[in-house]
Amino acid sequence: MKWFIISLVVASLIGSVMWVMPSPRQRYQANLRLKARQLGILVQMARVSLPRALGEMEPEVRTIPAYRIARTNLERGERDNWSGWEVLRVDTLDHLGLIENWSWSKGQGTLQPEALERLNSLLEQLPDDVLGVESTPLSLTFYWDERGDETRLDLLYRLARPMLEQKI
Repeated sequence: MKWFIISLVVASLIGSVMWVMPSPRQRYQANLRLKARQLGILVQMARVSLPRALGEMEPEVRTIPAYRIARTNLERGERDNWSGWEVLRVDTLDHLGLIENWSWSKGQGTLQPEALERLNSLLEQLPDDVLGVESTPLSLTFYWDERGDETRLDLLYRLARPMLEQKI
């Protein structure tokens, strides 16, 4: 009986330790976010309210990682007069000028034609697990489900650079 109680206590301790250990998915996310931080990308959890999709009664609200790449090349006047925008991967009636399956959440009509063309080029190159892109005077943000590997993070960073440099 004594050995049974000892083995039960040991099993309980091992179970408790295993319960607190991060899962493989959590370890993957931690490594990915560490690499993002090394690239200068701020990762935050953000609540995104998707526009009401075609045929939907209620808009969907999701909590998703936001990968924010800071804008460092704007002067004060440019920041003060910045017209932010946000596009999300959802099919709505508010998609004027965007490629298929993308819709405006904020800022429709604020981009010049050449900037809109560059945005559409970016949207065509984005992986399927990127839910949206937002541009503010502080950062360019990708709402990303974190599927794939570190090469996907490198792709997002590489795609963001021209948008940041061209101040779109």
